[in-house]
Amino acid sequence: MRYAAIDIGSNGVRLLIADIIKKRDGSITFHKHTLLRVPIRLGNDVFIQGYISDKKVRKMVQTMHAFHLLMKIYDVSTYFACATSAMRDAKNGKKIVKACAEKGVNIKVIDGAQEAEIIYKGQLARHVENDKTYLYIDIGGGSTEISLFHKGELIASKSYNLGTIRILDGQDKAQVWSEMRKWVQKKTQSYNEIYGIGSGGNINKLSRLINKSKDDKPFDIYQLKDMKHVLSSLSIEERIEDFELKADRADVIVPAADLLLAIMEAGRLKNIMTPRIGVVDGIIRSLIRKELS
Repeated sequence: MRYAAIDIGSNGVRLLIADIIKKRDGSITFHKHTLLRVPIRLGNDVFIQGYISDKKVRKMVQTMHAFHLLMKIYDVSTYFACATSAMRDAKNGKKIVKACAEKGVNIKVIDGAQEAEIIYKGQLARHVENDKTYLYIDIGGGSTEISLFHKGELIASKSYNLGTIRILDGQDKAQVWSEMRKWVQKKTQSYNEIYGIGSGGNINKLSRLINKSKDDKPFDIYQLKDMKHVLSSLSIEERIEDFELKADRADVIVPAADLLLAIMEAGRLKNIMTPRIGVVDGIIRSLIRKELS
């Protein structure tokens, strides 16, 4: 069987097609078959003018039509498509959802709490130790989701309208930064040692740059500060050339580092590990639980 997941974010749109595999012991897992990303950047329009421009609406509808055809070609049996911060805030979001449905893709616009749940439910258990405390951080283009886990249990979760595209466009608010820091400080103050788990394309890329390889070893706040200093000293063109970054990653990676530094400082995090989990992975696992339960 093949399942598919579509994640419509503020920076890019992703399609994951996955092969569903039943092991000899009866457990079910998946292998990533095809992963596509289209950098539409819906957030650039929404966070400044409140709606998605006609040009990007056309790109969005064309992308969903292409995804629909790919799912048919690859014999996908079931899928789930969700849209996050940009589509939540767009005044013409409902019209876009309707236009995409006419091209064969039904989209559900989800809130920050649902987005966080999709990512951590059934995902984080494989990466944490039950006797430790973790702060899970997902940084997107329009919002940041933060969740606190202690001894395997979810203690608290919060979504903030702070993301890399919002910051890049000057649409972030000092009050929201302050609220985020205070929330993290309050929720973590009762715990002595807290470890971080990061997800999202920017955190994954920061991990690779810090480790200077494809290995995802945990990194601490001092390593992150050093890397942020290096990136900030370079122009976007120099970041692309020196670190082989894509153009739509080179400009948002510094705002991502600023966000992550603020959270690490407020939560006194020992380090951050990046197990490379995201919305599309969470969707596939949710579909497995739903369809094969």
